[in-house]
Amino acid sequence: QVQLVESGGGLVQAGGSLKLSCAASGRTFSNFAMGWFRQAPGKEREFVAAISWSGISTYYADSVKGRFTISRDNAKNAVYLQMNSLKPEDTAVYYCGGRNALRGSTYYLRTYEYGYWGQGTQVTVSS
Repeated sequence: QVQLVESGGGLVQAGGSLKLSCAASGRTFSNFAMGWFRQAPGKEREFVAAISWSGISTYYADSVKGRFTISRDNAKNAVYLQMNSLKPEDTAVYYCGGRNALRGSTYYLRTYEYGYWGQGTQVTVSS
């Protein structure tokens, strides 16, 4: 079992920045591909960013490309999402997901591909 706990959400004005953290405990985190997803009220959970367990490969949704950066520190069992130039449409509950991956270059883009989820952290961007 792996437990994931997100933190770092909050209220920020448009154009501002936030850095989300996802702390993992339990099984070997370093073999886990990780992803960030978000869910706005009345909408389905959507992909934001993903990173392979080696950190070599990353992928971003078009809506956040160039503004958000995903990273990880396997020594600290943590993955991060640096969010810059935030927009009101970024408002959502942000979740981190994790799953075991065989290759260090593999990442996953779909919610059903992840077996572990955190409880989420609220991000609210005011206009």
